Amino acid sequence: MKKKIILGFLLTVAIGMLSAQQLKVYPVPASIVYGRHNDDFTVQVRIPGGEWQDLYEFDVNVDNDTRSKVSMVSFDFYKEVELKVRLNNGTLQKVKIRPDKAGITPVIQGNQFIFRLDKPQKLSVEVNGNKLNNLHVIANVMVKDAPLPNDNNVMYFGPGVHKPGDIPGDVFVIPSNTTVYIDGGALIQGKLLCNKVENVKIIGRGIIDQGVRGVEITHSRNITVEGIKIINPRHYSIYLGASQNITIKDVSAFSLGSWTDGIDMMSCSDVTIDDVFLRTSDDCIAIYAHRWNFFGNTTNVRVSNAILWADIAHPINIGVHGNVAAEGDTIRNLSFKNIDILEQDEDDRSAQGTMAITSGDKNYISNILFEKVRIDEIEEGQLFSLKVVLDPKYGNGAGRSIENITFKDISYKGALPNPSVVMGYDAQRKISNILLKNFNINGTVVLNPEQANMKVGQYTEGLRFER
Repeated sequence: MKKKIILGFLLTVAIGMLSAQQLKVYPVPASIVYGRHNDDFTVQVRIPGGEWQDLYEFDVNVDNDTRSKVSMVSFDFYKEVELKVRLNNGTLQKVKIRPDKAGITPVIQGNQFIFRLDKPQKLSVEVNGNKLNNLHVIANVMVKDAPLPNDNNVMYFGPGVHKPGDIPGDVFVIPSNTTVYIDGGALIQGKLLCNKVENVKIIGRGIIDQGVRGVEITHSRNITVEGIKIINPRHYSIYLGASQNITIKDVSAFSLGSWTDGIDMMSCSDVTIDDVFLRTSDDCIAIYAHRWNFFGNTTNVRVSNAILWADIAHPINIGVHGNVAAEGDTIRNLSFKNIDILEQDEDDRSAQGTMAITSGDKNYISNILFEKVRIDEIEEGQLFSLKVVLDPKYGNGAGRSIENITFKDISYKGALPNPSVVMGYDAQRKISNILLKNFNINGTVVLNPEQANMKVGQYTEGLRFER
């Protein structure tokens, strides 16, 4: 009997140690527990067969039209976990987990449901068809080799709420050659500023909360932002200007309000964006040339494995701004691969397009690839918008041209949105060499503009459809 008790105790300890190695739930600062909680759902997580652990359901604001409240939970894990979700208000009838590529079908048990994850993912969990009061699950990989507070060249934000000192603009200024570590239990209420610096890493699992911006990177190089979450900034979540060699990875952002884009860049080069979830009330990703105090072309931008949800404006917006005084800029060599677009809801026809390319301000835009883009039914908008324009609202001159654009393996499912637009400006400022390969709507490959629900202007050359 004594041996059995000892063996049972050792087994319990071993299971507890294994669980700790495979699942990490971070504490929430005591000062926000009641004020920032959303009670729509109760969410728990565990290693299969282990003890359930409670997750904190953050109250997050989205959609500047409806000003809705959604829930967000996060944790780290390795191998496999189970989640149990209870709907606290109303009767549970059905559950949808997006993006569809995740292939998750929950098991419903009364007013709660259970599902498993076998890899880190970012998900929208929608109950009874409600996308405006849904649950966002941000499941990250386990942190490895985290720096220590006293390590050299480390700016460490441990558990708790962090506010800047007596510095105008609510800013934490980051110097060169610094690793900023944000613990998963940390809540930073201020902007992280990288200006005229190099060799900076901003990493961790914590949250930047309601800052002027989340992260601002200007006139800098060799900067990495990885693993963090940005909630309800008053302006852009991540703002890039005149910077090079930038990596943004495993970042989630949610916004409410005008000018609350996700990731915006002006006059940048060699930018990698990977594994992001952006739900915004303005453009999710916007790629410009010259704007404000930033000058130069934008080149070599790679976006992959992204989930984009534009409650207002564009999921992807390219072009628009440039330097008219210098006869325009160039935006080229961009790629977007393995993208899930969960929504566009924009009532302004001039600002529609889940994938929008607008040449204004004498800009030349070329060599852009969209590949494996899956678009769910959108509330209001267009699938494609390719235009050379003179737009007095945002520019000071007509665009130069758009050419060499490839859409490959693009799919849309749902009721048809507004017609897509492909439109040059005049005989000298055209759109040319546009390929749509294996573009399908509701499972049918389309092979001409009529099937594609597309309006083509007269200053368009070389528009092709292929299987």
